[in-house]
Amino acid sequence: MTISAEKEAMILRLYHVERWRCGTIATQLHCHHTTVFRVLKEAGLPRHRPVIRPAEVDQYLPFVQRTLETYPDLTASRLYGMVQERGYKGSSSHFRHMIALHRPRKAAEAFLRLRTLPGEQGQVDWAHFGHIEIGKARRPLMAFVMVLSYSRDIYLRFFLDARMENFLRGHAGAFNAWNGLPRVLLYDNLKSAVLERHGDAIRFHPTLLAFAGHYRFEPRPVAVARGNEKGRVERAIRHIREAFFIARKFKDLDDLNAQAEQWCRNQAADRPCPEDRTMTVRQVFAQEQPMLLPLPTNPYPIEEQIAAKVGKTPYVRFDLNDYSVPHTHVRRTLTVRADLAQVRIFDAATMIASHRRSYDRGQQIEDPRHLKALVAVKREARQHRGLNSLTRAVPACQKLMIHAAERGANIGAITNAMLKLLDLYGATELQAAVEDALQAAASHSRSVHVALERRRIARGAPPPVETRLPEHVRKKDTVVQPHKLDRYDQLTSAGNDDE
Repeated sequence: MTISAEKEAMILRLYHVERWRCGTIATQLHCHHTTVFRVLKEAGLPRHRPVIRPAEVDQYLPFVQRTLETYPDLTASRLYGMVQERGYKGSSSHFRHMIALHRPRKAAEAFLRLRTLPGEQGQVDWAHFGHIEIGKARRPLMAFVMVLSYSRDIYLRFFLDARMENFLRGHAGAFNAWNGLPRVLLYDNLKSAVLERHGDAIRFHPTLLAFAGHYRFEPRPVAVARGNEKGRVERAIRHIREAFFIARKFKDLDDLNAQAEQWCRNQAADRPCPEDRTMTVRQVFAQEQPMLLPLPTNPYPIEEQIAAKVGKTPYVRFDLNDYSVPHTHVRRTLTVRADLAQVRIFDAATMIASHRRSYDRGQQIEDPRHLKALVAVKREARQHRGLNSLTRAVPACQKLMIHAAERGANIGAITNAMLKLLDLYGATELQAAVEDALQAAASHSRSVHVALERRRIARGAPPPVETRLPEHVRKKDTVVQPHKLDRYDQLTSAGNDDE
């Protein structure tokens, strides 16, 4: 594009005197930016470059680099604190960015492709799939995944936690699904598998060791930070997330596990085997299954077992819920044994209660027989307390009650009636009236009441006054609904008084 000499002079002045950018000059003078570049190039004058000012962190970089050479795993937050003590005033975010650029990188490491023999190895891991709502409880949804390393056959089952009992239930379910088990199982450094580790010194969980001894397999943890050693189960978990769980609809945990079992036996088994793409996982598993270890004749007993203390109320707290026990076992420490469907409660070796297991929160799971027995004991205790009070105040009542029991009368009703007469007439008069009733071979409270009234009339005494407050006084705090005021206005309205 040809421009006038006047515009060329203006471009040079705006660029070198006013320090405008090339894009700004092109916009304001309504020309293309390549025209501005050509004018500057033909003039032979140097172009302005942005001034690079030294960053505040530059003077601390030698110290940071020396420190990282000695301690390559030192965190940026600790380095930031160290340079702050040496006078650095910059922000932590900028410092972290600069450290990420200057931190020494580890050399790329090459890995061998691991191959296993049929029936030799399996890999195990947990995977978290969010949460599930059960009533008022919000429980984690954990997936137990086991993969055969040779055929890549997957076993998948979901649980509501990752406790040891569910960990073992997942193993037993996989062994039963395959009708056998591999000779070696690889684990990450799970607490369910490895309790403590110092270098090559490993302390396995004793429950897992007992389980492994029962099924005759070798538990083997992978090296720390070596996820490639159990990459088969890691890839299987990723495949489960993408091919099974995403957009999955289910009613409850049982429905989800039923769908997972169907998926494992169909879609997952029909996928190509990574070791031999010409065959499916189902076909390779058929070759591997005879190589698996046989199952023992007796399954391993798997139950959650805890000691639970019973307080004043006949309930045992287990897994966020309360389960009833007989009232004779309060103030004791009992043993709770639970599987996925049932909760059993033991006193030593004797089972005293059995309930369905609830996964809700704050529920009271009760056996009606426990509550009926407690109510009967409480009612009997109230009756005994009243009878004891009556016989202590009026000894003759004991003989009266014996005669009433012999004829099959209701002892509780007689006791209540006699206690009311004791309040009205006093112990002395009631003693004499009971003796009169016994002489007349009468053993009912009405006979005693007649004898009391006969003695009162003979003395010329007034009738006894009940000291109990009247009903309307005892109910003085009852809420009274007010009437509408317009009804009172009708009483004063003009009209016939007779009406």
